[in-house]
Amino acid sequence: MSIFFTVLEVVTPVFLLATIGFSWVKFGFEYRVEFVTRLAMTLAVPALVFTSLTQNTINPKFLSEMILVVCLAYAVVSIIALIFTFIFKLDRRTFLMPLISGNTGNLGLPLCFLAFGQDGLGYAVIVFAFTSIVAFTFGLWVVSGSHSLKQPLKEPLVPATLLGLVFMFYDWEIPQILTNALNLIAQMAIPLMLITLGVAVARIKTTLAFKTIGISVSKIIIGIFAAVAIGHQFSLPYEASAVLIIQMSMPVAVTSYLLAEKYGANSEAVAGLVVISTLLTVFVTPVLLSFLLI
Repeated sequence: MSIFFTVLEVVTPVFLLATIGFSWVKFGFEYRVEFVTRLAMTLAVPALVFTSLTQNTINPKFLSEMILVVCLAYAVVSIIALIFTFIFKLDRRTFLMPLISGNTGNLGLPLCFLAFGQDGLGYAVIVFAFTSIVAFTFGLWVVSGSHSLKQPLKEPLVPATLLGLVFMFYDWEIPQILTNALNLIAQMAIPLMLITLGVAVARIKTTLAFKTIGISVSKIIIGIFAAVAIGHQFSLPYEASAVLIIQMSMPVAVTSYLLAEKYGANSEAVAGLVVISTLLTVFVTPVLLSFLLI
């Protein structure tokens, strides 16, 4: 029961902030989604990723192996997701990335820290970093329809992630004044994303809601299957394997919605997936943790 309340404590703020955005629209106030999305994607989210990477450490002995495991897990997820969209005739620009990219940041990081401590957080950051790279390279190509190699580099999150990984790997530090400023900017990211998500939910058409449950459940199952299948093939520390399973089971990432909104995919459908899959997490994650913490 304590695990359930731990998950609930992490997930509840997500819904509260989304409710603010939802209520804001329902009361008729103006909300410029394009401006807020640009602000989040250009400034706040890159700062969040960079600071998360530079302020957390992982044992260099397991860094390379963990990166390889995460790469393979995402490869499995991507193949299954592609087959899934083909079988059920889903629009790939809208639904492929939600099936691949999970909310490994503002949900996954605190959950792994609460469950497995500082070591768990270190492993979780690796998954988070790779999720960001996948979302803003492969994911950007899928959603935008462009396959230019220059396009991902135009998204500030990509160089911020790569630079953060370099700082983490070599244990470099930046001046405290700059760290404080970046931390302040990063604090905008999660509230901005979640309030904007609530705005999108307020604009969802009812007809879109009926197929979101099946896709949301499938996304979680696919992630767990890939993590278990790949994790058992490597001699990772127990905490690393458990973190991989938790992170790959995370609900649809809010960044999937932001990409859909920015590049003209069906952002309302993606917003529905984010909400439903996050709600499912309240029930799925305690069950997973009850097995992993035995």
